[in-house]
Amino acid sequence: MRVDDYRAPPEAPVVSIIMANYNGAAYLADAITSARKQSLSAIELIVSDDASTDASVAIAEAAIAVDSRIRLIQSAANGGPSAARNRALAVARGRWIAVMDSDDLMHPDRLVKLVESAERDGADIVADDLLRFAADDSLPPSTLLFGRWGRRPFWVDLPVYVRLNCFYGGGPVLGYLKPLFRSSFIEKFSIRYDEALRMAEDYHLVLEMLSSGAKMRVYPHLLYFYRGHRASTSHRLNEEVLLALKEADQKFWSRFDQADLKLMATANVRAGSIETALQYERLLGAMRGRAWVKAVAIAYMRPQALILLRLPIAVRLRRIWSGPTPRVQKPTRPQVCVLSRQRVVGRTNGSSTYLLDLVQAIGTREVDVHFIAPSPSTLGRWPYLRLLEDLSIFRSFRVRGTWRWGRLLVSMDPRRFFLGALGVVDRILMRAGLTKRRHFKRAPYAIAEPLTRTDQLFIAQHAPAIGDFLIADYCFLTECFPYVLRPDARTAVVMHDRFSGRTDQFGAVGGSDSVASLSEGEECRRLAMADSIIAIQAEEGDWVRQRVPDRNVIIAPMAAYPVKSPQTGRDDIVLFVGSSAAPNVDGITWFLEACWPMIRERRPDAVLKVVGSVCGALGPAPNGVMFLGFIEDLGALYTEAGVVISPLRVGSGLKIKLIEALGQGKALVGTSKTLQGVQNLLASSVRIENTAEGFAVAVATLLGNVAARSELAARGLEVVARHFSAEACYSEFVNEVIFTSSGATSIRDHHAYWTNTKGYKD
Repeated sequence: MRVDDYRAPPEAPVVSIIMANYNGAAYLADAITSARKQSLSAIELIVSDDASTDASVAIAEAAIAVDSRIRLIQSAANGGPSAARNRALAVARGRWIAVMDSDDLMHPDRLVKLVESAERDGADIVADDLLRFAADDSLPPSTLLFGRWGRRPFWVDLPVYVRLNCFYGGGPVLGYLKPLFRSSFIEKFSIRYDEALRMAEDYHLVLEMLSSGAKMRVYPHLLYFYRGHRASTSHRLNEEVLLALKEADQKFWSRFDQADLKLMATANVRAGSIETALQYERLLGAMRGRAWVKAVAIAYMRPQALILLRLPIAVRLRRIWSGPTPRVQKPTRPQVCVLSRQRVVGRTNGSSTYLLDLVQAIGTREVDVHFIAPSPSTLGRWPYLRLLEDLSIFRSFRVRGTWRWGRLLVSMDPRRFFLGALGVVDRILMRAGLTKRRHFKRAPYAIAEPLTRTDQLFIAQHAPAIGDFLIADYCFLTECFPYVLRPDARTAVVMHDRFSGRTDQFGAVGGSDSVASLSEGEECRRLAMADSIIAIQAEEGDWVRQRVPDRNVIIAPMAAYPVKSPQTGRDDIVLFVGSSAAPNVDGITWFLEACWPMIRERRPDAVLKVVGSVCGALGPAPNGVMFLGFIEDLGALYTEAGVVISPLRVGSGLKIKLIEALGQGKALVGTSKTLQGVQNLLASSVRIENTAEGFAVAVATLLGNVAARSELAARGLEVVARHFSAEACYSEFVNEVIFTSSGATSIRDHHAYWTNTKGYKD
């Protein structure tokens, strides 16, 4: 299509993404997919193909067939990246122009965040930080901005921009940034790319804008993902390129008043860096050609060029020190990556058990499953994790900031050992009744913490090779997906619970959540970042379908493995099993204070056994109560218990211990909140009481009536066997993972056999 034939949709976009491309078939589909996934939908993507001879045009046309926001402009002859971008600028209609290379990726929220920031701050040019990664995994991911530049937003004027674009300087080279430009400013001053340049053309465009009065602001967010590969032209300095840059700079600065000493001093520093780079390239050429006299002359005339020889020497020494880069073999089986921040060491709590059951279900197929925790906060304040045998279902298990020694993951941060010791002392004092509250606050609930830059880089380093299918453990973890750098990957999120509904419930009982307050809109936004949403109960599934209608919702209840017949247990033995999650702490605290004294009045020999990490959040044990902590095998405790309790006052999405207890053939007393979401199935199988007196009477009555316990447990076993088998609970989820992680579903898959020989990268 010629420029004159270009026809755009009638709606004016907010952002026009211009993408110059030359023989970029290897990565073009990924770049297009990344642009299409922007949360800002009011965009247009203009692919300006510069006479490619590979499959680039076919890839672009395939994308156009599914998305009318994409346009293709073709050139009959190769004119270079500047000419290709100018052709796109000529037809762009957005209020903002976003430059994107055809082998790069963008965070889904990049454009909306930058546009909002620019319009709020009154900037004409905005840019974010680059997450630089190697296509062949030969180097770990890195950022462009560092030090003070990577900590907070900053304004950039003409002198600052020039100083930070000197060759081999000490600061970040801002010319590598991929800015957004206010299109009205470009049109007002008729600014275009210098078509004589095939490198640093973005630098000179920004230079023209700044000299015309544009305001530039940089935000240190990792939202642009910059792919480095052998076909890239980014760092290919040679004498021809440097001479072109030198000429372009001289032409630019000739328009300025030479009496402006400060500005001219900046220009001279830049000119000196170009000259040093030019002589350095000539020095390398002389040395390669063994022209030693010429090499010595260059070194004598320009000693700065000689000093730059430290760069290749340092690279060579690093290679000798680290040895050859191992060749990474592409796995033959689909790779599934679980991204989590919860403290998963085994089946130690409900949420961990549910996650491991899901993993075990898909692990029975021909796939490899991996676990990545990108944040050291997963450890809480403890200095280690002791991994149980349950985790052998993972092919690999990584937690940032730890090293592995057998089944131990040990923190590399010595401060955690000190904090862990304080926590032990604090718990002992509270358990002994010497204090009524914990003086040292528990570590924040890690699953809701935002990702740090280091977390993002950790994901980018370890997840891409194992990320054919991505599973976020909780909605808070969907923010990890973009940093896996796999726009072709299918994704799923395990809800665990509807967090936006918990705040009001805790408020009603005078408590607070242990995770985070989350609005309904924010929760839906996070869930919508996944292709599939895994809900544990039908009620939550219906809620998601109504609010996120364009996503695949899968109902996967907690499966149970029921015993053959009711286990009536012993009279006067009560059991509660729970983690330290806020609903459990609130529920058992209410039971101990309001219900247990009445039960002991009716059954003086009654004993309550409390099991799980919830024990660490409780004070001294009342009479008749035993805090047992974590116990790996609960079989014996379930067998002896006469009654199992679930005194929840706040709805919890998982219902894991409820289903587990019913599967163990136990009589169970709970509340309406206990059955929230599954009441239609289990109402006849659980004794439901919402008042303290009613709850206490129900427990005491069952403790003395074996027949009543047996009848209630039998109804529970029947329902569990019918509705909560592993096949009934997990088959839809397993099929989703297996099919989409091994099938060709994206544009990229249809063109995976194409490779490029040369591409554009500024």
